[in-house]
Amino acid sequence: MSYVIGIDLGTSSLKGLLVDKEGNVLITKSSEYELLTPQPKFSEQNPNVWIEALDIVLKEIIEAFPEAASKTEGISFSGQMHSLVLLDENGAPLRNAILWNDVRTSKQCQNIMDKAGQEVIHITKNKALEGFTLPKLLWVKENEPTIWEHAKHFLLPKDYLGFYLTGNKQMEYSDAAGTLLLNVEEKVWSESIAELFELPLSIFPKLVESSEQIGIIKKELAEKFGFTTDIAVFSGGADNACAAVGAGIVEEGMGLASIGTSGVFLSYEPDGQQDYEGKVHYFNHAIKNSFYSMGVTLSAGYSLNWFKNTFAADKSYDQLLSNMDNVAIGSDGLLFTPYIMGERTPYTDSQIRGSFIGMDTRHTLDNFARAVVEGITFSLNDSKILMEENANKQFTRIVSVGGGAKNSDWLQIQADVFNAPVVNLTVEQGPGLGAAMIAAVGLSWFPTMNECVDKFVHYKEEFLPNPENVKKYKKVYEIYKGVYAATKETTHKLHALND
Repeated sequence: MSYVIGIDLGTSSLKGLLVDKEGNVLITKSSEYELLTPQPKFSEQNPNVWIEALDIVLKEIIEAFPEAASKTEGISFSGQMHSLVLLDENGAPLRNAILWNDVRTSKQCQNIMDKAGQEVIHITKNKALEGFTLPKLLWVKENEPTIWEHAKHFLLPKDYLGFYLTGNKQMEYSDAAGTLLLNVEEKVWSESIAELFELPLSIFPKLVESSEQIGIIKKELAEKFGFTTDIAVFSGGADNACAAVGAGIVEEGMGLASIGTSGVFLSYEPDGQQDYEGKVHYFNHAIKNSFYSMGVTLSAGYSLNWFKNTFAADKSYDQLLSNMDNVAIGSDGLLFTPYIMGERTPYTDSQIRGSFIGMDTRHTLDNFARAVVEGITFSLNDSKILMEENANKQFTRIVSVGGGAKNSDWLQIQADVFNAPVVNLTVEQGPGLGAAMIAAVGLSWFPTMNECVDKFVHYKEEFLPNPENVKKYKKVYEIYKGVYAATKETTHKLHALND
């Protein structure tokens, strides 16, 4: 039996999966690292901690499964998007990586949109937001001129791992699409955007496909890890693209509802012709010549985590949600908006804050718990509705992953709110599995990603929308949509008091 390794480089840890040709995950290892917040709004990491974590994980995989030393054929990556790694002429990091959740670049984002907003949206399909890479490059250029003077290359986190293993520098399209520098349709760096913001094209990496082989692991590294054969290294994909691959989102009509700390509603797009005018994110997929659209709820699972820790710290999540099914749709007139850390889609508002609306003496902890779950689901539905209205989409299946896929009542709520069949996965491995699948396709284990999905991805349960519930939720959702406008001015003023 032959194996591949999928590496998922996250914000707090690096995870490695050893997977065989049948799609079985044989070994999972992980290594954690620190997030650096040197001052308010800053979020950074030393790229060396990713290297140390990768070394640990690969060694531990071989120690736990010795056969992997001689029978692993390929390795690929999933990685946190947008985070800037600046390198000098020798390929050494010039500073800590500026991460996707760093928000120091509001000024740069405003300048981008003022100077070339419509052109940026037309070319990159996305608006300038603090998370993207272009504003980070401009921040370094404006605030750290000495570092900028020595900058010869930039990469994203998983591409830095690929460079470490092979000595070759490149970036694949699904991650490049999140830089705000890629012409998404034409799959080339935008020379006009680079020129507008005076960025030298010499610092831009070569562009490759996700399943393209970028080299083999250097012999000295292979020996250090314990490999006894050459290991092909494949470029990999952005974390959301890999999560979509690992959930089987590879054909039109499929959507992904991911409820982690943040929430994502993601849709497969068969070509690059769709124009959402920046209302949702639009990126190249990890599957050649395909794309995906994505809306983001900033505080999805985090809203439930905050609520539990604040009001029901003595309860487990299962206990907190155990009576949800006994509460009426709409939580007996109680609404929650999950804007506790601002919101991304559809409002792009960092100052909006969350609300409970409609509280009265009838409401118990169970009402509040269901209201939080419904509010998170409504927020994801905002993204789904944008996709339906702007692209005439019809969702035939939505795959639910993360916290929202672990509770059957919540899965039914999703089916009823989305008005579409919702399924969960038999085994949920996240972006790491998508990375392994990219390696499997790169090695020609499968002719196409769809055939790899058929072998690797399996669904557990299906929840169908209940027509009566759908009608009730449509009425509640219409009321929910009015809360943002009704509370915006008030919450902005409150936020300003503490800013």
